[in-house]
Amino acid sequence: MSSSVQLFRDQKYHELKGQCIQQGRLFEDPEFPASDESLYYDSATRGKVEWKRPKDLCDDPRLVVDGMSSHDFHQGKLGNCWFVAACSCLALRKSLWQQVIPDCNEQEWDPKNPGKHAGIFRFRFWRFGEWTEVVVDDLLPTENGELIYCRSNVRNEFWSALLEKAYAKLAGSYQALDGGCAAEALVDFTGAVAESINLAEGKYGEVISEQMKLFEDLMKVHKRGGFISCSISSPGRPSEAETEMGLIVGHAYSVTAIRKLRLGERLVFSFKAEKLFMVRLRNPWGRKEWHGAWSDSSEEWKKVSDSERKNLGLTVKNDGEFWMTFEDWCKNFTDVDICRTVNTSYFSLHKTWEKEMMYGAWAKHPEPLLNRSGGCFDNRETFLQNPQYIFDVKKAEDEVLVSLQQEDRRKYKKEGKGDNITIGFEILKVEDNRRYRLHQLTVQERVATSPYSNTRSVFLRRTLQQGRYVLIPTTYIPGVPTKFILRLYTDVPSKLRELKTDRPKMTCWSLLCGYPRRVTQIKVQSAEGLQKQDRSGGADPYVLIKCENQSRRSPVQHNTTSPIFNIQVIFYRKDIDSPVTIQVWNSNPLSDQFLGQAVLAASPADPREQQTLRLQGRGGREAAEVPGHITVKVLSSDDLAEL
Repeated sequence: MSSSVQLFRDQKYHELKGQCIQQGRLFEDPEFPASDESLYYDSATRGKVEWKRPKDLCDDPRLVVDGMSSHDFHQGKLGNCWFVAACSCLALRKSLWQQVIPDCNEQEWDPKNPGKHAGIFRFRFWRFGEWTEVVVDDLLPTENGELIYCRSNVRNEFWSALLEKAYAKLAGSYQALDGGCAAEALVDFTGAVAESINLAEGKYGEVISEQMKLFEDLMKVHKRGGFISCSISSPGRPSEAETEMGLIVGHAYSVTAIRKLRLGERLVFSFKAEKLFMVRLRNPWGRKEWHGAWSDSSEEWKKVSDSERKNLGLTVKNDGEFWMTFEDWCKNFTDVDICRTVNTSYFSLHKTWEKEMMYGAWAKHPEPLLNRSGGCFDNRETFLQNPQYIFDVKKAEDEVLVSLQQEDRRKYKKEGKGDNITIGFEILKVEDNRRYRLHQLTVQERVATSPYSNTRSVFLRRTLQQGRYVLIPTTYIPGVPTKFILRLYTDVPSKLRELKTDRPKMTCWSLLCGYPRRVTQIKVQSAEGLQKQDRSGGADPYVLIKCENQSRRSPVQHNTTSPIFNIQVIFYRKDIDSPVTIQVWNSNPLSDQFLGQAVLAASPADPREQQTLRLQGRGGREAAEVPGHITVKVLSSDDLAEL
């Protein structure tokens, strides 16, 4: 975790605690008072709530009793099963909950020194790219002497109720936590990367190969410290209705184990299968369970002895927890939230990632070159009027993870603007030497589109070929201002940076050396019919594109006389009479051989369509023809901000 921690509302825990102990009083938080305004953002919603401290609710209050467990607590009256499911996952990983509840022992009640307790607690959340410390008092909302929101199974344990209070403070009120997604809370607990999967759309319940791919991926996520929760969406069904199989609609379940099991001979005979693919789930209500195969009183368990159950790790510790096969899981649940803890440590046995993070914003402006809120790709006229980020893939190919997260909008619920905005992003393969913003899509390739979703974050995982890319985060419709953070993970550093300028800057140096008068884009798609260079009848060609004193070279294509180059370049030209030369060479360990070239004026009047050109020898435009053609697209403009 980063050593710099932001203080929410600038409240300093140790300072406030010291003052309370000195003055012999218990802390009362002026920033989140024990009143209706901390409970509700909606003035119509009111109830008879009494705020009580843990010492008024039991004799021996504790933050944590007998360690932390995923079965410690239950959801209260709030519709925040998603938050409780996230707490359930958090409790499984000591290193993570110690990050969220810093110095747990120092914060604990000490019956031997009651004077040290000041009714103040602190929690840390990863908020919009930074760890943020939130201070709360221990006044908790109750009715008839019972906690009305998240509460522990153990009457004198209060970590979950206090954690929920700190989270409600960040959101502006307890009511603001009503309805949400477990992945959001898990990101706030861990700084992980969230991904949502629609099981129905992905046909995971029907296509076995997709199901197995997902199982292996989820097992890897779970092993590496990630979190998984799932739910059943409820179109046409009332939320919290029970399905025939005992599952609750619109309710977040946490996945507490994933197992691939090899069965012994006796069990292979019983189940007609050598392997079992199993998932263990927990219902935050702590009751209401699955009634299907492998449910608590099902036929399947009767075939497995207690010792076999233990050997297989198919244990169930508490009510509300149950096993089901992965196939049944895919068929019965509709939505999965995954939180990947992406490993960026250099001291790790597992794959590590290079991480880049950028803060950005969609902002409206009437001037098109200054507008940064152009909407999604469907808005062709304005799509490029969004923030643009450039990065490089240095390897022949690299797996890339991208997470785009909008700012948390719960704090705006009071103003009626608390709903997430629909967001997503595009990735375009661009010219290898691009340094300025894109203004028109011409030779660039659209290589990836994220899902567009009104979730707080969207995620994409894609393998990209070597080259330069522009990533364009967008809102779905134009003109919606909000902030975002963009995280990019690659195998080798990608040099992610924002493109801010539209054209080369005019400087004093430009007056001496000249300023570009024309911009030219070139895409060399392929060549065919090249001269054979070796006994097997092949060649190892590459292309070299030259303009004034600049040049770009493609990677070598091996053992072919019909190479696909697919290289894009852009040149800002000072001398518009100097031609653009596209040369094809054969790579050779001793000395590269020249195979031919095309010399182009590349003026704005030239055709902009793809064209096939005959290769010529050296000696300018009048040189003799040589074997082979190249397929190119060339665009030029005297408006430097057109392309």
